[in-house]
Amino acid sequence: MAGSRKATENPTRLTPDTPASVLGGVGPRKAAVLKKAGYETIGDFLRGYPRTYEDRRNIVTIDALKPGIPAVFTGKILSVSAGGFYAAGRRRPLTAIAGDQTGAVEIVFFNAKYLDRIFVQGAAFRFFGVPTLNKGRIQLAHPDFERLEDSGAGMPQSADGLAETSVASHPIMPVYPLSAGLSQKEMRKWHDAALAAADGVVECLPESVLAVHRLCGISYALENVHFPADREALSAARYRLIFEELFMLRAGLLTLKKRRGDRGDGIAFDTTPGIKDFAALLPFMLTGAQNRVIETVYRNMEQDVPMNRLVQGDVGSGKTAIAMAAAFKAAVSGYQTAMMAPTEILARQHYGNLSAIFGEDRIRIAFLASSTGRAERREIIARLASGAIDLLIGTHALLQPDVIFARLGLVITDEQHRFGVEQRIGLAQKGKAPDILVMTATPIPRTLAAILYGDLDMSIIDEMPPGRQKIITKPASPGQRESVYRFVRKELDKGRQAYVVAPLIEESEEGAPETGLQSAEALFEALSKIFVGKTVSLLHGGMTQVEKERAMMLFRDGETDLLVCTVIVEVGVDVPNATVMVVENAERFGLSQLHQLRGRVGRGIHQSWCILISEPGSKEAKARIEAMANTDDGMVIAEKDLELRGPGEIFGVRQHGLPELKLADLARHGRILEAAGAAAENLVAADPLLKQTAHRTLKERLDALFSSGIKAAM
Repeated sequence: MAGSRKATENPTRLTPDTPASVLGGVGPRKAAVLKKAGYETIGDFLRGYPRTYEDRRNIVTIDALKPGIPAVFTGKILSVSAGGFYAAGRRRPLTAIAGDQTGAVEIVFFNAKYLDRIFVQGAAFRFFGVPTLNKGRIQLAHPDFERLEDSGAGMPQSADGLAETSVASHPIMPVYPLSAGLSQKEMRKWHDAALAAADGVVECLPESVLAVHRLCGISYALENVHFPADREALSAARYRLIFEELFMLRAGLLTLKKRRGDRGDGIAFDTTPGIKDFAALLPFMLTGAQNRVIETVYRNMEQDVPMNRLVQGDVGSGKTAIAMAAAFKAAVSGYQTAMMAPTEILARQHYGNLSAIFGEDRIRIAFLASSTGRAERREIIARLASGAIDLLIGTHALLQPDVIFARLGLVITDEQHRFGVEQRIGLAQKGKAPDILVMTATPIPRTLAAILYGDLDMSIIDEMPPGRQKIITKPASPGQRESVYRFVRKELDKGRQAYVVAPLIEESEEGAPETGLQSAEALFEALSKIFVGKTVSLLHGGMTQVEKERAMMLFRDGETDLLVCTVIVEVGVDVPNATVMVVENAERFGLSQLHQLRGRVGRGIHQSWCILISEPGSKEAKARIEAMANTDDGMVIAEKDLELRGPGEIFGVRQHGLPELKLADLARHGRILEAAGAAAENLVAADPLLKQTAHRTLKERLDALFSSGIKAAM
């Protein structure tokens, strides 16, 4: 197929930018459906890859057909029952019996006009479809077919009997993701037509990269990823396109990093205070890992190159101290700091912790969130613009246009995986090349960190503060729930506190309780009756901010014994007296999410437990629970989560501003990632700003792929 594509006529001169509406069968209604599905141009079809393929090369005999298993077979028409009409006016189905030397099978077509002229006795066809069992007999409804002799009597056909040029007879057929209003036949036809423009796609990978890594050209790759000539051509096409995605992502982030580093327009903060000055303010001793990271951060801050550093540390490793140290140095140097957290609970916790350490006499701190009253907000914004606030802590509210800093020198984002790249850069643009410190408690496999945070330097806090006890993790079945809650009561009787996490807020979600899923509201009602004499509270994302704050404050202050909640407590809750975390329907959570939930306990001097109640489920779910029980190493957990569920489950939300990975799977394509990453690193090292003529097309493609927010920072 690939060879014949080159000769395909392109009478309408299709280009990747041609509107999809020029394709046959795409009227205004279909154009609207396609636009919603992400297809507006011919280029969208070229880059809209199949999700899988049907291999139609292995022909079986009729006696080998099995219900539910797609198959290709050949046979002659033995008899035909023409369609026609019932008395009520409905069209009768056309039924044909096809046979070979091993047996016969019934072929049925509904609304089968025109087919009675094609299916004639004695004609031979190749059929592809999924057999079903009807009254004890094998039957195929609406298979694709191709007449094998006397080609003038019938063109290759699809399930509705309409000609589809050469698509229906192709040996390896693409299967595209569908949305409402689109059929597989239509998508195949339109993708096939769009390939007339494949020669117009400009090659973005430099010749040197293509040669060294033995990659096929872009037009060949696009042709064979959609309608491969054979398995070898498909493999070559997919490898090249996966390599391209990972190469472009790595090259773009490396270029961004290089351009920032070469600017030399950053802030050179004062060499004092040093780490000893900061440590003297603390009521605790810094760990060796914290000292090392702070020293690195301070060295970065003292240079005139903008710092862009990711600090990664497991739950409870003490990342907040790093943020404190950086904000302290910025304030003493006469600059302001913006510290953004993904939830108001976490932001308020940071505000309370940092206020307790610094006090107004050292650093002037303010808090801003969407719940901040109008009058108070006006006052904060005015003080910020005048320079009367050194450190502003808050949520996404910090991104609002009227939040203007007098002298922003440092931007800190906590739990960075919950923000997009554009949000991080958007906050930084409120200052003139401020230093950026990114923190995350979600362990990130190095292969994934290279992609998502390739524009950042990385520091890892690999040591826990002294006195932290190992959390005992136990799996449990729903049948053990009663004994689990007896254990929880024993802990509460000792004066401890506990969490119970549910996957849903209310029973109306996802068909609970019929599905067996627990809801926070139903659990709250049930546990309030079970734990008589104890104070039970409810916390979930559907509550008002005032309600959430009150529930959290009561639990933090020890006035609530048992907090029934959703995953909202994954970040931002620090209650040293809490010793039990019970997760209902644990099979519904990703590994890294379970690890984050487990990290809510074990923060004090008492032994803590994490109990995972899960329904019998898939091997994948069982593997997650076993991994949680067998290790508390966050990096091991992250690697396992990447293996089991892919990067989306680790990060929850896509890093907005980064190009989408359509084919690359970071859990499975580690070898290609290493090769593409090394190629990108070598190229950017040789031509950091991509100024060479040979790299001009690459630079243009990077500008197109990366969002405007990132390009502005570049």
